Amino acid sequence: MKVKVGIVGCGTVGTGTVKLLLDNRSLIRKKMGIDIELVKVADKDWNRRREFEVPEHLKTTDYKEVIESSQIVVELVGGIDFAFKLMKESIETGRCVVTANKHLLAKKGNEIFGMAGEKGVSVGFEASVGGGIPVIKALREGLVGNEIKAIYGILNGTTNYILTRMFEGNVNFKEALKEAQEKGYAEADPSLDIDGWDTAHKIAILAWIAYGRFFNFDDILVEGISNIDRLDVELGKDLGYTLKLLAIAKKMNNSVEIRVHPTFLPSEDALAKVSSVYNAVMIEGDFVGKTMYYGKGAGSLPTASAVVSDIVDIARKIKEGTNGESFIPNWEDKDIHFTNNFYSRYYLRFNVPDKTGVLAAISKVLADFNISIASVLQKEKVCRIAGKEGEPIIPLVILTHKAYEYDIKKAVEEIERLPVVEGKTILIRVEEEAY
Repeated sequence: MKVKVGIVGCGTVGTGTVKLLLDNRSLIRKKMGIDIELVKVADKDWNRRREFEVPEHLKTTDYKEVIESSQIVVELVGGIDFAFKLMKESIETGRCVVTANKHLLAKKGNEIFGMAGEKGVSVGFEASVGGGIPVIKALREGLVGNEIKAIYGILNGTTNYILTRMFEGNVNFKEALKEAQEKGYAEADPSLDIDGWDTAHKIAILAWIAYGRFFNFDDILVEGISNIDRLDVELGKDLGYTLKLLAIAKKMNNSVEIRVHPTFLPSEDALAKVSSVYNAVMIEGDFVGKTMYYGKGAGSLPTASAVVSDIVDIARKIKEGTNGESFIPNWEDKDIHFTNNFYSRYYLRFNVPDKTGVLAAISKVLADFNISIASVLQKEKVCRIAGKEGEPIIPLVILTHKAYEYDIKKAVEEIERLPVVEGKTILIRVEEEAY
């Protein structure tokens, strides 16, 4: 059986997808008994240089030509407005769709899947999270019999490279970012990556699948890495931790937390050892326990591999006569709610004078908010700035036992009003099972 596929958007991922579909067409036919025919590829600019030359007979600048000639339409243009328009028009005309667009799904996924459900067509989106890592398929199929207790993910290669270099190479943030840009790991404008939004889009999608409810993206706590000081990376290392930009989704009873922020992990932890541009996702199910998925999270060919996986899955359903029939993530009918008042350990760094009474004053405020101190680290030889009265200021690090986010933030606000504390407090969350 022959299934016709069209692609809109021929950038890095689109070019890789075209190459894979053409180069491995016979291999896919042998394995699946389905002939995937690439019929049209639309792009607004065919003059720019590409790693793979798209055959002339496939090229068009009219996306409607792709929709009209295809059974499966692949959206690889990125962004929201036009991508949503393309998806909507494709679904309304009975076409199945495939996308790698995590931003679109995080913002408009509920509408897209609602339309697909009404039309009885399928939406493939494996490539939207983790590039070539089949984490969505794992959640949807492999772990379908499990209640998902937690998801922890390193989901952005740019930030992971930067933090790896800061940890291993003794360089600061700006130096590590410049290296990443020179190596092609970071964009000229890296804000989506370093500010945490790319990671947030991805964990929003994973949480949606895991917990069966579309959560408001704007409610998610998102903090990036641009303000990370090399001093905290080094002090964390002294305490036995490695810093990562971690995406977290957890469910406790009827409460779900979804967050993205720099996080200290024990250095022996499997996720802490994920270095350079690699991604990894740890998923904990009630029956299977912890499973981990690791690999390249971006790039033309790994992402193209995930796109083609979706194409083949949908083509198989079309062959069976179901026309896809969309997987609908909204299955949760219990009254679950979102919370940002999560329970965590905390690394707090204060800039203080090296004199008596400082620790006692800070400890009292923490105790007032029912926050217990686990350990204290004071670096006498590290003098950062001169204090208000010309005295040397040193970093005082307090590691807490688990406390509630809202209590920590209120305590920090009060501590910063103390006359013995200089400037802003550095707050980094810590994920550690032992506590």
